[in-house]
Amino acid sequence: MSIIQVASHLTYQVESPASFIFTVAVAQNTHQTIQQEQLIINPLVPYEGFMSGEEANRSIRFALQPCTLTLDYTATIELSHTIHQPPQLDEVAYLNLPTDALPYLNPSRYCESDRLGRFAYKTFGHLPMGYARVSAICDWVFNHIDYVSGSTHGSSSACDVLVQGMGVCRDFAHLSIALCRALGIPARYVAGYAPELQPPDFHGFFEAYLGGNWYLFDATKLAPVGGFVRISAGRDAADTAFANIVGNVSLEKMEVSALSLTQNAPSPNSAVSTA
Repeated sequence: MSIIQVASHLTYQVESPASFIFTVAVAQNTHQTIQQEQLIINPLVPYEGFMSGEEANRSIRFALQPCTLTLDYTATIELSHTIHQPPQLDEVAYLNLPTDALPYLNPSRYCESDRLGRFAYKTFGHLPMGYARVSAICDWVFNHIDYVSGSTHGSSSACDVLVQGMGVCRDFAHLSIALCRALGIPARYVAGYAPELQPPDFHGFFEAYLGGNWYLFDATKLAPVGGFVRISAGRDAADTAFANIVGNVSLEKMEVSALSLTQNAPSPNSAVSTA
């Protein structure tokens, strides 16, 4: 069990009437218990809370006239991870996959697994199947893709990142996901908070379906996965944006933090499930 304290502060300049959807609140599931949380929007405006996407991500939406908007979210979460030993986690045969995992085998906007099949099998097809093969994909991405802030943009895909050899956390996740899917391993994108991440920011990582559960992976290796707090999950980053805005709006300031209040995180060699 770990206790994590998270916070996000967003400031926008709203130049025209605009509509907003924010997904910054942490997910609620059997592995994440919210001890306390607070959301403050200024100016005070009525908002609608709803579940978005197939993974029931917690979102809010509202509209504003021109103004300066600030959104502050804080929460304290108890993480109760399911821990397994990696050698025990095998890949699940296609015919035995649950139907809700099947969409995460398909190519998506940022994860063109259909274009990477030959490369994936040539590079990873000979490796032992299971947790070790997904870990090998993460190691390969870590060793062959440079982490360079600002090196990609909102339309950069897994194939773009593979060609240019650099990216940021979402790109590392997209490429890893695409390679997993090309090998027949369901994989999905996860956005969340990450203690020890430097500089602090929203973090993008992924989960692979192994042995009947979803397990966390992060090819950036920038923070221990045992402390990751899920916000949202989906096919790729298009399903998990922290903000979707319609209108003439500019982001003026963003501050994100995640602090572990306990020291009993899972071993780095453990397989961590938070789905």
